[in-house]
Amino acid sequence: MNKFACPLLLSTLLAACGQSGGPGQAGAMPPPEVSVLTVAPERIALTTELPGRLEASRVAQVRARVAGIVLQRAFREGSEVKADEILFRIEPAPFQAALNSAQASLAKAEAALAQSNLKVQRYRPLVETSAISKQEYDDALTAQSQASADLAASKAALDTARLNLGYATVAAPISGRIGRALVTEGALVGQGEATPLAMIQQLDPIYVNLTQSSTEISRLKQALASGQLKSAGQGQAKVTLVSEDGRIYPHPGKLFFSDLTVDESSGAILLRAEFPNPQRDLLPGMYVRARLEQAVNEKAITVPQQAVMRSTDGASVWLVGLDGKVAAQAVTADVQQGGKWIVSQGLKAGDRVIVEGLQKAKPGAVVKPMPWQAAVASAPAK
Repeated sequence: MNKFACPLLLSTLLAACGQSGGPGQAGAMPPPEVSVLTVAPERIALTTELPGRLEASRVAQVRARVAGIVLQRAFREGSEVKADEILFRIEPAPFQAALNSAQASLAKAEAALAQSNLKVQRYRPLVETSAISKQEYDDALTAQSQASADLAASKAALDTARLNLGYATVAAPISGRIGRALVTEGALVGQGEATPLAMIQQLDPIYVNLTQSSTEISRLKQALASGQLKSAGQGQAKVTLVSEDGRIYPHPGKLFFSDLTVDESSGAILLRAEFPNPQRDLLPGMYVRARLEQAVNEKAITVPQQAVMRSTDGASVWLVGLDGKVAAQAVTADVQQGGKWIVSQGLKAGDRVIVEGLQKAKPGAVVKPMPWQAAVASAPAK
């Protein structure tokens, strides 16, 4: 090899190494990608999910109002009955006899009054001519008044006898579903007390009793008064029922009653909603949850739940500025609605909030924001 070739080759290799660059001259890493949501106000109906228990809209205890032996049960247990439908028959013979006796006493009282009236009519001209003494005429007037009182008492006794005979046939006071019979044929009822015979519950419509914190109601009223929120409806709030297994009841309900007092033990107020129950799917005593639409926020600021971080200092989110730098922002997010937090303070329209990729960013770092897309539930495989 030529003695001049080696130095020339060495210089060429050194030049090539200098152009490729060492570790200290490597190109900078690209900024990490994060998914961001651009904040925009939206209209949201504020709903509250409250625990509740179903209750029949009307309940009637069927009782024996007269004493006697039950002759017949005239209904099928667990069936629907109509108002005034016959349920039980109590032996009517004693009451029919009492009615006959009262009718006879009434006829006797009417006859006695008629006799007293005739006697007074005869005595009136006689006492004017002093044919009889004033004392005899006064006695005739007294007897007339006594006969009139006896007639009134006989009429009242007849009415009582008719009532008792009517009570021997026990009818349904309301329409609804009747439960099991509490007595059987041959039982002696009404002896000294009004014996319970059965119970009827009206299930359509049906009530659900709810409880809500008085603090929440006060906060809601203040927001409505200040104009921050608007009423959800005219007069009656919409209520949706959720069963224990998470199914939505197909018939919407309406709120129509709020208790005026606060429970001292729980600090809650009783609310009552009414639901149609044509298929009798809802039964008294069932525990349910009700979603109550109480107000509407016309310009709500919302962010997905995963975008909000919580610590001992409170809630915060990470924002991406126009320069691509990350900054922490404290927020007030106390109300949850449909998988989102409603932010009342700390955010404004146009802010870019990091939703996904929080682990890739930190305050002050530069990131590459990408539009966030909400995940769509995939269809089950066939």
